[in-house]
Amino acid sequence: MVTPLGLNSKETWNNLISGKSGISPITSFDPENFETRIAAEIRNFDPTEFMEPKEARRNDRFSQFAISASIQAMDQAGLIIEESDASKAAVIIGSGIGGILTISEQFEVLHQKGPSRISPFLVTKMLVDMASGQVSIKLGAKGPNYSTVTACASGSDAIGHGFELIRRNGANVVIAGGTEASICPIAISGFSAAGALSRRNDNPKESSRPFDAERDGFVMGEGSAILVMENLESALARGAKPIAEIIGYGSTSDSVHITQPHPDGQGGANAMRLALQQGNISPLEIDYINAHGTSTPLNDRAETQAIKAVFEEHAYKIPISSTKSMTGHLMGAAGALEAAVCALSIQNGLIHPTINLFNPDPDCDLNYTSWTPIRGPVNIALSNSLGFGGHNSSLILRKFEN
Repeated sequence: MVTPLGLNSKETWNNLISGKSGISPITSFDPENFETRIAAEIRNFDPTEFMEPKEARRNDRFSQFAISASIQAMDQAGLIIEESDASKAAVIIGSGIGGILTISEQFEVLHQKGPSRISPFLVTKMLVDMASGQVSIKLGAKGPNYSTVTACASGSDAIGHGFELIRRNGANVVIAGGTEASICPIAISGFSAAGALSRRNDNPKESSRPFDAERDGFVMGEGSAILVMENLESALARGAKPIAEIIGYGSTSDSVHITQPHPDGQGGANAMRLALQQGNISPLEIDYINAHGTSTPLNDRAETQAIKAVFEEHAYKIPISSTKSMTGHLMGAAGALEAAVCALSIQNGLIHPTINLFNPDPDCDLNYTSWTPIRGPVNIALSNSLGFGGHNSSLILRKFEN
C-alpha cells in the first residue's frame, strides 16, 4: 500500500486502526480560489527509492505509485518472477483517470509554448494502461497485462479479473490492484462542479463523514494498493504463507444514472449476491463488510439499503467500516486498498473504525464500527466498490486454512 496514511502496508494499517485521518489542506497546488481546498495527499513519497531518477521522470505519479506498491507487494510475498515462469505471470492494475497530472501539465505547455515543446513522453505517461505496462516491465511479467477502467470500482475489478484468470489457468500469478493520482486543479474543479466533493475546508480531518447525517461529499485521495495473487499449487510449492484467499467476485451495472446509484442499491445488492453465490457461502457467514462508504448523501444511503436487501436481519449484526473516512477516496485505487484492508483484517483479527460518525443518518442505521476498532476473529470479509457509470463490484476474502 502507498496511501495518505503511509508509504507502506504496515504504516497504513497502523494508522487505520488508530483512527488517524490523512486529510489536510491541499499543498500540491494553490487552492485558494477553489470551492474545495482539501484532499488526502501522499506526503514524502520518493519514487527514486524504487526506480532510477530518469525512469521516475518518464512515469506519471499514478504509475510511480503502482510501481512502488507492486515492488513492495512482491517483496512481502517473497516472489521473484523467473524467466521460465514469466509467461504465467500477469499484471492487471486499474485506474479511473490515469495520467491526468501529465495531461494537465502538457496542456499548459501547449498553450504557453506551443506544440513543439510537448514532451515526447506525454502519451506513455498519460495512458491508463501504462501503470500495468510499466509494472510488467519492471517485474518481468510476460503474461496478460492490462488495465481495468470502471471508475471507483477499477481496483476491485482488477482483482476480480485476476481471480478469474487464475481460476481458468490463464496465469499462476497475478499482480493486481489499483492506482490513482488525480489531485490537481482540473480534477478537483471537475468533481467539485459535479457536486461530489466535501467543502468542509475549515476542518479537513472531519470532512470525510461516511454514514453521518451531515456528510456533504467525498474527499479526493491518491495512492495505490497491489495484491500478489497465486494459485494454491504455485504458492504452496514455494512455501508461501497466504494472507487470505479470494473466493468470490460479483460485478453488475445499475443502468440508472451516470453518477447516481440506484436509490434502493439494487446493483450493489446483486453484486454482493453474485460474490456470495460464487463463494458458495451463506450471507450469515460474513464477519465483516468494508463498505464503499464515500461520504456522499446518495451513495451511503443506497449502499445501506443494498446491504439490508442481501443480509436482511443479519445486516444489523455485521461490523461495517469505511476506510475512506480516513484515507479519502482513492478513486480507481479505492477498491484495491479496501480489499487489502479486508485481507489484513482477516490476518490480524481486527476491524478498523469509521471515524467522524458524529450524528448517524437515520437512513444509515447499521453497525459502522464508529470510532473504535473491533478485535475478534474475521474469517470471511466482503468488500464493496461502486463507481460512476453504474459500476458495482464485490469481492469476498476468506481466512486461508492449509
